[in-house]
Amino acid sequence: MSEKKGENKGVLQGFREFLMRGNVIELAVAVVVGAAFTSIVTSVVKGVINPIVGALGSKNLDNYQACLTTCSVDKKTGQFTDGIYILWGSVLSAALTFLITAAVVYFLMILPMNRWKARQDAKKPVDGTPAAPTEIELLTEIRDALVAQRNGTSTAPGAASAAGTIISQKTQH
Repeated sequence: MSEKKGENKGVLQGFREFLMRGNVIELAVAVVVGAAFTSIVTSVVKGVINPIVGALGSKNLDNYQACLTTCSVDKKTGQFTDGIYILWGSVLSAALTFLITAAVVYFLMILPMNRWKARQDAKKPVDGTPAAPTEIELLTEIRDALVAQRNGTSTAPGAASAAGTIISQKTQH
């Protein structure tokens, strides 16, 4: 019985940690904002874009369709009554709604956020410590020190520092 309580506590604790992650909260906010914004974009597409596209014909893009087989047309409504037809106008309307939504989200949300983050990163102090030498740089310094030692000449300019670097690295590991 006590194992189940501990297990439940672990599951609930894990669920709480999952919910408190930044990604989940940001995703939830994005879904809510996107859902609220969809009605605005749909209105813009139906009220502005569709009439502009409809200047070529019907103002309602849902009326644009093509027949693949012999189709019967109702003379009163102009709609196909039988046969196979494609409603390409509604697909065009949905595509326009998507493009406008994506553009607005990018230009009004993503782009300003990226600029803000770049400004915040620029304000951070730059770390003044020099970068640690790479493995190739260390091996080159070791080679130069060994060549100088073999020739019996005085140590090369970087050889002393290479030896000190190698010794300090070995003691750290």
